[in-house]
Amino acid sequence: MWAQEIVAGRPAWRHTPSGVVFRAVPGGTFRMGLSDAELDAVRAIERAGGAEDDLGPFFADAAQARPVREVHVEPFLIARHPLTVAQARHWLPDYEDGFAESDSGTARFEDDLDDLLGALPFRLPSEAEWEYAARAGTTTLTFRGDAKPDEDQVLDDFADDERTAAAENAFGLAAMGSANEICADVWIPHFTDAPADARPRTGDGPRAARGGGADVHPWQGCDEWLLLLSATRYESHDFTAVRPAASLPTH
Repeated sequence: MWAQEIVAGRPAWRHTPSGVVFRAVPGGTFRMGLSDAELDAVRAIERAGGAEDDLGPFFADAAQARPVREVHVEPFLIARHPLTVAQARHWLPDYEDGFAESDSGTARFEDDLDDLLGALPFRLPSEAEWEYAARAGTTTLTFRGDAKPDEDQVLDDFADDERTAAAENAFGLAAMGSANEICADVWIPHFTDAPADARPRTGDGPRAARGGGADVHPWQGCDEWLLLLSATRYESHDFTAVRPAASLPTH
């Protein structure tokens, strides 16, 4: 079921039936949430004229990703990039996508999301796992630093493996923040009383989502770059991508 190999110069686990490539994310402890330093970095971008609109709503919503807290994450596997249209069809043969331009593009799920999640032999990452994977050891706005991210950081098609490899972070994960990716957690608009480990917060209602910079591409000058930030989170809607996670293989 699993095969170890080297993908783009890094160790990887390939799910052989579907071909989905996973990276092993090492365990560790990190500071989860939108930190004071990150808020200051956004203010610096705004002062430098890098914001197209008034960022008041962003700062007003910052509490959704706070308070910052220390979270411990156990090692796990997560897909190198969101499921593509071709990969989705391994589990949903009749899957059609009106958004992706090719079978190698990111698949977005609407009414068929529950069907996919029921068919996948994997799970969704928790929010803590997703952010830990996106940060890849960094504490800045994105894994690239505190500079304003631009459209060059958006990756929504994975046919060009060289470009995909160039977009990877230190954990070998590409396109973190590009698509709006659904997480296992139910949506709660803050981290108050959240667990100190990576367990998802469960309950009824919509789930939390991360990322989304590619879902409003081409950008219209409405500060879509904020969707690429490692700490950006919001309530998921029907239109979502899936980056599956799994436990480390035992053999």
